[in-house]
Amino acid sequence: MAKGFSKQIQDRISNANYGAVFVNSDFVDIAEPETIRRNLNRLTQAGILRRILKGVYEKPKYSKLLDEYVAVSPDAVAKALARSYHWTIAPCGNTALNLLGISTQVTAVWSYISDGPYKTYEWNSTKLEFKHRTNKEITGLSYMTSLVIQALKTFGKSNVTPGIIQTLSEKLSDDEKQSCLKEATEATDWVYDTIRKMCGGGTQ
Repeated sequence: MAKGFSKQIQDRISNANYGAVFVNSDFVDIAEPETIRRNLNRLTQAGILRRILKGVYEKPKYSKLLDEYVAVSPDAVAKALARSYHWTIAPCGNTALNLLGISTQVTAVWSYISDGPYKTYEWNSTKLEFKHRTNKEITGLSYMTSLVIQALKTFGKSNVTPGIIQTLSEKLSDDEKQSCLKEATEATDWVYDTIRKMCGGGTQ
């Protein structure tokens, strides 16, 4: 029976893209927690997975060009931790600008707002920070809506130029724009007005 569980866990990992990040809860539909932990540890020892943090594993991605393994995506680790603890999260500050491709500034700390507790995690030279916020800031919002709201708040009302509005508009698909218009109604007035301009729901 354990062989069957092991195969299912390994198959799920095999079918995932290189660079994918896993937590124990990603396999709860297959086996009991102890069986999952045992299998993930075995796959780590075999070099199939790489342990990033306690209970967080990566299917490592190798770069032939660099002749080394690519560093794990901090955003993928953040999302995996959120899945594990059932948090709703959204990138904030420079992290939001980075992920939208608006800023190329290397961020020392990857910051997220969360409906969970304040937490920090560190590995190698990377630091993740989760800041507790009230539910209304993130609950019920899609990832992209939260990302846009946090990016605008990082800029601040006086720094949002027509060029930034245009850039953000080009980053979003039509479906994402429709979601933003529906979901961001509780945001600060100036933020929602900017989203309306960005999504074609108001005049620029």
